[in-house]
Amino acid sequence: MKKPWNIVVMRGGPSEERAVSLNSGQAVIEALKSLGHVVTDVDPRPGDWKLPETTDAVFLALHGTYGEDGTIQRELEAVGVPYTGCGPETSALAFDKARSKAAFEAGGVPTAPYVICGQEEREAPTHLGLPLVIKPARQGSSVGIEMLRDWSDWPGQLDRALAFGGDVVIEPFIEGREITVGVLEGEALPIVEVCPKQGFYDYHHKYTAGATEYVCPALFPDSVRIGIEQAALAAMAAVGGGMYARVDFMVGEDTIYALEVNTLPGMTATSLLPKAAAAKGISFPELCERLVGLALAGRGQPIT
Repeated sequence: MKKPWNIVVMRGGPSEERAVSLNSGQAVIEALKSLGHVVTDVDPRPGDWKLPETTDAVFLALHGTYGEDGTIQRELEAVGVPYTGCGPETSALAFDKARSKAAFEAGGVPTAPYVICGQEEREAPTHLGLPLVIKPARQGSSVGIEMLRDWSDWPGQLDRALAFGGDVVIEPFIEGREITVGVLEGEALPIVEVCPKQGFYDYHHKYTAGATEYVCPALFPDSVRIGIEQAALAAMAAVGGGMYARVDFMVGEDTIYALEVNTLPGMTATSLLPKAAAAKGISFPELCERLVGLALAGRGQPIT
């Protein structure tokens, strides 16, 4: 029988997604404790955290900057502690939407046309048409996303997106079905379809109870489903791979468009990756424990 592990759950942190991270971390703490593991709760800041000497592994329940951009991963590797999720390079690449879009193109992953704008490059991309989606390049959870429907709103909406720091990615709004595919140990999990009751899947619809419905497994013909699963694995490979992640897509009438790879997706029992795992027969506590086991096995620690 596996002995209890001493696990630190890192949650909270300094990003715009702090509140979401606190919820993810609390769910993970409860799940791991339910299986008998010893769990310590740590709310880190850059360079300002301490782990118990008995720590076997860190479960990263951080989202956004510092958590998903490779920073905490580099700090943990510097002290030689196993952690869940992707490594620093993959995390940094996937978190930057501008870099990951280029990686998708280089890897043959279907993605929508796009342009990058910044403080110095502000020309409206009229060749892309309307409506457009304006995304801060280095934020998650739909933080800072703007929907441009009239060119007269371009200056103000661009400024609001740029206020989150760094460049912004602009791409056409794709009419179609929004889906997400969990990838666990190189295998695509059942597809989750996201159905906002109004508008698009923004921060409000992600975190407001009852604002969105979910279908898992999503209903697609086998040929389409297989194409989506292959695209998810290709997107994961394009950013460098890792033990687990979630890949978001829009599916049009005849095209699949990769949006982004989330290397530390939401981890409450009702989040999208856990929904997909549950459809595969993996309970939430089992999923959390499995991710810790992968961290230990993948970073030189025996599982006993």
